[in-house]
Amino acid sequence: MSTDDSVTPPRGRSPVARTVTRVIGASLATAAIATAVYGSVTSAAAGTDLHASMTIIAPAAPGGGWDGVAREMQQAQRANGLVNNVQVVNMPGAGGTIALGNVSVLAGQPNNLLVGGTGLLAATIQFDSAATLDDVTPIAVMVEEYDVVVVPADSPYETLDDLVSAWREDPRALPWTGGGSFDQLVATGLALAAGIDPVETTYISSDGGGEAIQALLNGTAQAATGGYPDNIDQIASGRLRALALIAEQPVEGIEIPTAAEQGYDVALTNWRMVAAPSALSETERTELTDLVLETLETPEWQDAIERYHWTERVITGDELTGFLESERARIADLYEEMGQ
Repeated sequence: MSTDDSVTPPRGRSPVARTVTRVIGASLATAAIATAVYGSVTSAAAGTDLHASMTIIAPAAPGGGWDGVAREMQQAQRANGLVNNVQVVNMPGAGGTIALGNVSVLAGQPNNLLVGGTGLLAATIQFDSAATLDDVTPIAVMVEEYDVVVVPADSPYETLDDLVSAWREDPRALPWTGGGSFDQLVATGLALAAGIDPVETTYISSDGGGEAIQALLNGTAQAATGGYPDNIDQIASGRLRALALIAEQPVEGIEIPTAAEQGYDVALTNWRMVAAPSALSETERTELTDLVLETLETPEWQDAIERYHWTERVITGDELTGFLESERARIADLYEEMGQ
């Protein structure tokens, strides 16, 4: 289950009302933090020498997936002398859109990198945020992470077909959970692939992977979608049973059949990217891209890929622009299917 910041609302009210309530709550709770952090970002990253100082902004609390990317980049840049002074700033709230909004006003300041990815793009759509990825300068997609479909070890569902059959029979009676908005998108994609109306599905949003696992183990939920790195220990220990990996192709080293192999065409991945403020010169954008690519080549970053069970996927330049447009359309369609 994804550990990135999530604000998917609980059941009991209309999707629109629930979303608005949670967004307002998240915004109020993080307003003071965002204001304070904005000052530290602008002061720490003053100047344009990319190798002198850099602030990497994680749009979530410490310990999550975006935070892990930020801190691994920091370590790689420090250890190899790529940047003299690198700091990580956590700016949680509203699925990452609080941080996105703050970075969007740092126009022309290339010494800032915002970590984001599928979840951040999804949040801009889900909450119709004032700031979008059009208000920053996407630099590179770096890695992607795969979700898995899991059930408790004592679940009666031995295969994905078993689970889907019961789900089809009564969608509301088989509650799902997940640790973030991305996980709900994956569940929605699976529902559509299985011919199930996502609006009829019971989805219980959990606050992170640990809470989602507890919801499975205590019977609150019967199935879950979540990040493979977050679930691997529970699968290995025998507490959870993995029914499918959400990936286009089988992944070397992961002995879990893909949903596609089992006849369900869903392959949304949790990719991670970095973006910079807007209004950069072509020279600044090129230098920043080169710096990120240098970071990805370091032994420290390659070690992080192995530890986090990431899959390297590097996309930059014009290809990145097309990729983000395609993903935005795909995610918007999923939210429409969810009735949001």
